[in-house]
Amino acid sequence: MHAFLLAGTVTLFLGALLSDLDYATSYRVQWTSFASWLIAAGLLFGAFALAFTLVGLRRADRREVGHILYGLVLLAIGLLGFINALMHAKDAWAVMPEGLILSATVSSLACVAAWMGLFNFRMGHLP
Repeated sequence: MHAFLLAGTVTLFLGALLSDLDYATSYRVQWTSFASWLIAAGLLFGAFALAFTLVGLRRADRREVGHILYGLVLLAIGLLGFINALMHAKDAWAVMPEGLILSATVSSLACVAAWMGLFNFRMGHLP
């Protein structure tokens, strides 16, 4: 379940980044609406992944530096993603370039979190 949530988070935030890139080149307002919905769904998937991680951190054998760092990356995704959602709630002309920068940052963090989480899956440890 955790891998599914990570994959969904990466895909949704990457879709929001691609929507922002298309808006930056075409100025069609529909792309900011698409990005807003993708960011909201990415935040939902990320919140569930963070909740599962916090439950996993309650176990004594899971309190390693890697697991704590992974949880902090998911928390940063949540906070920056929320700021990005607020940015995309503005008028379409007011979103750029801050919305694009935040989308790229959150997308990058989501990729890092997925790499960290899925690496732990391969090593036999669940985050």
